[in-house]
Amino acid sequence: MKHVPFFRWVVALGLVLIGCAVGVYAASDYPELEQVDLTVLREDTDGACTVRWTDPFELGEHVGPYRCDPDRDDILKAPDYKPGTNLGWDSGWVLAEGPHKGELYSLDEDEDTDESLRVSDQLLVAGVLLTIVGVIGGNIRSLSRLSGVSPAVVRRARRLREVAAQVAKDHARAVAAVRKAWAPLHEELVSEQLGRIPVARLRKATRERLPVTELERNGIRTVRDVLEAGTWGVAHASGLGRRDAEKVWAAARRTADSVGQDTTVRLDADRPDAPTVALLNALRVLVEAGPATRRVAERGGRLAATLEAGLADAAPASGWRPMLDAGREERKAVPTAVAELRSLLYEAERDGVAQQFAQASVDLLRGADGDPAGLCARVDFDTRPAEYYALLADVASTALRGTADTPG
Repeated sequence: MKHVPFFRWVVALGLVLIGCAVGVYAASDYPELEQVDLTVLREDTDGACTVRWTDPFELGEHVGPYRCDPDRDDILKAPDYKPGTNLGWDSGWVLAEGPHKGELYSLDEDEDTDESLRVSDQLLVAGVLLTIVGVIGGNIRSLSRLSGVSPAVVRRARRLREVAAQVAKDHARAVAAVRKAWAPLHEELVSEQLGRIPVARLRKATRERLPVTELERNGIRTVRDVLEAGTWGVAHASGLGRRDAEKVWAAARRTADSVGQDTTVRLDADRPDAPTVALLNALRVLVEAGPATRRVAERGGRLAATLEAGLADAAPASGWRPMLDAGREERKAVPTAVAELRSLLYEAERDGVAQQFAQASVDLLRGADGDPAGLCARVDFDTRPAEYYALLADVASTALRGTADTPG
């Protein structure tokens, strides 16, 4: 579930209300005013007064009716303000522009303007309150959401994953080079053996009466010829139906697989051809790296997969921004994921696996590109042929199992 920025919307709504308050205030026809002191000459209990004031613009005195504030302090009213004079005091507003400049202005006289000001004030208060709530609530929520941020742990785990994945990739590349060099030699040997197996041998495999004479007359004499001709070639040469021809070809394919499983590539280091030199060079990389390298690479592959899963769950902990953008379920998984990453990093540091991974990658990258004749590999093979053959048998068996598992 994606994080919903609730308090951001609260702040946005508050700012919109503040903007509306400013707009209402600007739209109201509120005149320019100047505050003046009023001498109260007469005052009724309801606030109706007769006042005298000095025009701040023409400096002349004026007398006129006004609505005083009846709730102001009694000390400002007659006779307490100036005992013996029966005068009081209040403050008011005069117009600062227009033809009536200098005349008294009462806010109570303009009901529309007063209503606009009240609406503007209400919008302003509501907007400010919402903005304050959004800012405070958002900060509190952000602090609570940022409690699980552990960028250092995530960075270290990512570096370890890269090193672990790299050693597994380097080992897989070295094994693939051996398999690539071995495949043509193996295919050639299998093809030679299939070329010596007569097509009549397929009778037992198919339990069908094969027209061997017709097949031989059309150039299909061996199992290799059947594979090369394909289903339609067999059907055309023998006069069999498509389904019977498919049975013949499938029997030839099974025979080829069986021969392939039993065929072993022999390494002749005394008079090697180019394919044999390529195979010796590829094998030498793994032999020189040693059997421990394979175990290190396998551990690197397992560790990289484990770290990948842990980093996926701990991704929000990589910084404050990812943590803020994460949903509730994602944040709930962060503490456990970070704890697992810390445990893996501790074990890796304790066992020194990062150094092992780096050293294994260096050993596996020592290729044989600088020895096209394979002299070093040939000499090394003569000193320890068993290691070469054991490694070749392991790679070949893996390749043959993969071929057997692939549907035909």
